Amino acid sequence: MSILSVRPAVAQLPITELGPHFGAEIRGLDLGRLDDDQVLALREALVHYKVLFVRGQDGLDDAAQIEFGRRLGEVTVGHPIHDSGDVAPEVYSLDSQDNGFADVWHTDVTFVRRPPAISVLRAVVLPPTGGDTNWADSQLAYESLSPGLRTYLDTLTAVHDGSREFGYYLAQRRKGRGNLWEGEVFADLTPVEHPVVRVHPESGRKGLFVNPGFTSHIVGVSEHESRGILDILYAHLTKPEHVVRHRWQPGDVALWDNRSTAHYANRDYADQHRVMHRITLRGDTPVGP
Repeated sequence: MSILSVRPAVAQLPITELGPHFGAEIRGLDLGRLDDDQVLALREALVHYKVLFVRGQDGLDDAAQIEFGRRLGEVTVGHPIHDSGDVAPEVYSLDSQDNGFADVWHTDVTFVRRPPAISVLRAVVLPPTGGDTNWADSQLAYESLSPGLRTYLDTLTAVHDGSREFGYYLAQRRKGRGNLWEGEVFADLTPVEHPVVRVHPESGRKGLFVNPGFTSHIVGVSEHESRGILDILYAHLTKPEHVVRHRWQPGDVALWDNRSTAHYANRDYADQHRVMHRITLRGDTPVGP
């Protein structure tokens, strides 16, 4: 059942749906001046639409972005490994001049036991052209698979490993000492296991919870079978009918639900400068069917 029919407050948000199932744009809302009902409605809308694009937030700075995040949930440090320099500890700065690219399909920080539930990304510096970001709906992707394959996937577990992306960075640039994450200094990248199919803790819907950025293999099958299954799932997840693409404008803020999406930032702007500031909200341990 649509949240719009359950939560009348959501219908009061200035929402423009981008498709019948996935993604919405919001104009005329100041994220720095929301009342409690609007915050609740925004959170409910995010579970329903999975990714929201809020235009016209030119007055939002890092402090206001963090404060907005605290009204939505519990804000984490910006990243368990990456040092973003002279910004608040809650901010992960993706700066193209410091290798701040995200040009591989991924879901944020799935290489920890409790990956972030929600991410909030603010455009700081945009190239004149390019730099769009794409989001894939992992729930719609799961639901459009054949019944037999869904039944099989419900039984599987996958390993998520951050060392491929951040192992060298942690060892060389951070000298083996990352950031304080959930009360402990992040000193190693021990792989973790998550269900291949995740049940959303709020909506109860199932979605694919594997991604090329951090998923290394499926447990209990051969390497050949693991690669074949993952390749099928990645190709299916990123089919055009499962994807929404956002062309950034100054003042844009994107919010997305990491429990039901994956995303990819286009690296098509050559040596032009692009800076995005992201915060994340604490999540829970992924649970399978």
